[in-house]
Amino acid sequence: MIAQIAGKLVKLESDTALVQVGDLTYEVMLPGYCVNMLSGKIGTDIVLCTMEYFEGSPGGGNMIPRMVGFLSGDERDFFRKFIGVKGIGVKKGLKALSMPIATIASAIEDGDEKMLISLPAVGKRMAQQIIAELKGKLEAFAFAPGSTAREQTVYKPFQADALEILIAWGEKRNEALELIELACDRHPEIKTAEELVPIVYRLKQGVEV
Repeated sequence: MIAQIAGKLVKLESDTALVQVGDLTYEVMLPGYCVNMLSGKIGTDIVLCTMEYFEGSPGGGNMIPRMVGFLSGDERDFFRKFIGVKGIGVKKGLKALSMPIATIASAIEDGDEKMLISLPAVGKRMAQQIIAELKGKLEAFAFAPGSTAREQTVYKPFQADALEILIAWGEKRNEALELIELACDRHPEIKTAEELVPIVYRLKQGVEV
């Protein structure tokens, strides 16, 4: 089993990446948050922690090998637990992970059904099922009070700095995360927390930016 792949990112699409390792190029399936973090890194060397599975039905005789990639081993471990929930397979699991793993794990630990429903491919019943099966089992993946180490594995340093400023000023962590992502999507030119924080507040106030 291939547990890690290191090479040049040669192509990035909405749910896959092509990674060149020597003379070989591997197609790696990615969750949405990984695609966001790898945008702008075409042509650079990256490292992905990977897992493999076979797509298809053994009875049909058409088993296709697939590789799934993550930014860290912890994220891969979370994914294995996540797809163990009844009704979530690999493809649905990848589609659902549109936000950082720590954000989703925190929502599950908090029983935040509303936040989980906001994820792609997760409805009310599925959100309830996820909480029922995983709550109390994901503390290692969720945000610890005052901790930023895990956030920095999925966010750029200036985004993590902005998050800590917003929390210090009384903003809720999950809401701040959503606003930071929205602000950066609308303004990819932002490079500092000083630029990011005012735009977050303008978005929160409903001012179009």
